[in-house]
Amino acid sequence: MRISSSLLLLLAALMASACTSTDLAHPGSAMPAAPPSISPSAVGESRPGSGFLKGYLAADELPDSLALLAAPPAVGSAEQEADNAAFHALRALQNSARGELAREDANLKFPPAEQVFACALGIPISEQATPHLNMLLRRVLTDAAASTSKAKNNYNRTRPFVAFKESSCTPEEEDFLRKNGSYPSGHAAAGWAQALVLAELAPDRSDALLQRGRAYGQSRGICRAHWKSDIEAGRLVGAAAVARLHTNPTFMAQFNAARNEVVKARTHGAKPARDCAAEAASLATSSALTP
Repeated sequence: MRISSSLLLLLAALMASACTSTDLAHPGSAMPAAPPSISPSAVGESRPGSGFLKGYLAADELPDSLALLAAPPAVGSAEQEADNAAFHALRALQNSARGELAREDANLKFPPAEQVFACALGIPISEQATPHLNMLLRRVLTDAAASTSKAKNNYNRTRPFVAFKESSCTPEEEDFLRKNGSYPSGHAAAGWAQALVLAELAPDRSDALLQRGRAYGQSRGICRAHWKSDIEAGRLVGAAAVARLHTNPTFMAQFNAARNEVVKARTHGAKPARDCAAEAASLATSSALTP
């Protein structure tokens, strides 16, 4: 069942956390201090009770989104008109099967968020079946989303559902979202970062994985929670986070362990439990739309 407070809990956890995980070695080290943990309790949460784990990167190692990004589009600009046009195109999908998938994508909590990329990767993903892969996705999500905070807090951009006086696909989160900056999108950063990491783990599935990562960010437009430019900026920040992660020895050790799990699952013919045909049909309805 969907946990409606997922975004609130994640952002609160990220703001509360200014330290790295318990098993993190310094990025300058040749090897991690210990084998990468698959235990959520050993890694620790960003904030006790949030369900969101600490990332691999310390706060001062995260990309500076305020330095990376230009200001969001100004009211009345051509760029804002493009954002408005994308809003109207995407909002039409909210009451469709694609809209239902967008509502599922809004939930950042594990489980069930590990299922987002199962069809694109072609194997089941879970804490039981692929513990290193599951942990990798959880911690990458935290690092990518946290990397958006500087710009998000600085610009405090109004979200589209507020600007157009409409509802979002997660009405239970709207009070929080009204007070939380729209630019850049933390969801888009997290989804794109996860897609990039998975595409490197399974290069032969990279097209499907990157398409799903794009759609994950696009879901925020369908939900009326983000503008097109928020989503595009989020992807840039997510990519910057992945570049930083490649300097982290614990991330790299977990990445290699996760790759072994992917190979093993494929060897055994494991298949996702999701209805991948239905997911593909849903995603096809928005594939030609921006962002």
